[in-house]
Amino acid sequence: MLTNLDTFYWEQPEPNQGFMLALRHYILQYDSDITEKWKYKLPFFYYKESPFCYIWKDAKTQQPYLGIVKAQKIEDSLLVQGNRKKMKILPMDAYKEIPIADIDRIFNKLMPLY
Repeated sequence: MLTNLDTFYWEQPEPNQGFMLALRHYILQYDSDITEKWKYKLPFFYYKESPFCYIWKDAKTQQPYLGIVKAQKIEDSLLVQGNRKKMKILPMDAYKEIPIADIDRIFNKLMPLY
């Protein structure tokens, strides 16, 4: 039986499905204290039991992005605030490679905040 998390990923059209599944795998292997939960009807990742980031897609473009909790406390030119008060997003293009170096840099800035 598929969980809500599994269903979310498997219902995404390609190339988002493969991109999001690979991004999920990367986030979960990044640190052993990162876990995934189904919260707010989307895949949410927790670091040491605190909200850390989530995977979602832009309503207009349908391109995936990584929502970053506590990102208002760090500076990075790739993070977009938009009309969000507490979070920023890292927009991505499902037709390109996952920006591993950028995610690493952002996560390294976030880890000390937890």
